[in-house]
Amino acid sequence: MRSIVSRQLSEFVPSGRLIAATTATALVASLAFVLSTPATIIVDGQRVAADVAPVTTADGGTYLPLRAMAEAAGAQTAYDHATGEIVVRRGTDVLALRPGTTAARSNGHRITLAHAPFTVHGRIMVAGATLAAAFGSTVRYDAKHGRVIVRTPGVVVAGAADDQP
Repeated sequence: MRSIVSRQLSEFVPSGRLIAATTATALVASLAFVLSTPATIIVDGQRVAADVAPVTTADGGTYLPLRAMAEAAGAQTAYDHATGEIVVRRGTDVLALRPGTTAARSNGHRITLAHAPFTVHGRIMVAGATLAAAFGSTVRYDAKHGRVIVRTPGVVVAGAADDQP
């Protein structure tokens, strides 16, 4: 009777090799995460302090904390509690969007975002490409130095040629 129970239990209990391999993989992944440095945001030559780091993807996608990035670029953000809409204004440009949906408005025109804004630790993250298109900015991820570089139109960065990011 015992041998039947033992055989049945052994089918559900992973082998020692599998447990060791899983432990080693988890340890390596944890160390890589702890030792990695999150990307920083540079807007018009100035480092932006944000309590949530930008999110970057392997294919070069960049997601920025909306309020920190917008305010650093001279824009104002407002949140409408009734509709859940976030409105970002910079000069005459206006971007209105909602987290979790690709439907948005840019300067009063309906647009469809490639990626829906999402929340990380209570902060709205928006694709850099969305902000670039809405405000005429350039957003570039410099993987070598671990930074997101944002240039807003009409701003001269000291020490950099006007056409350099």
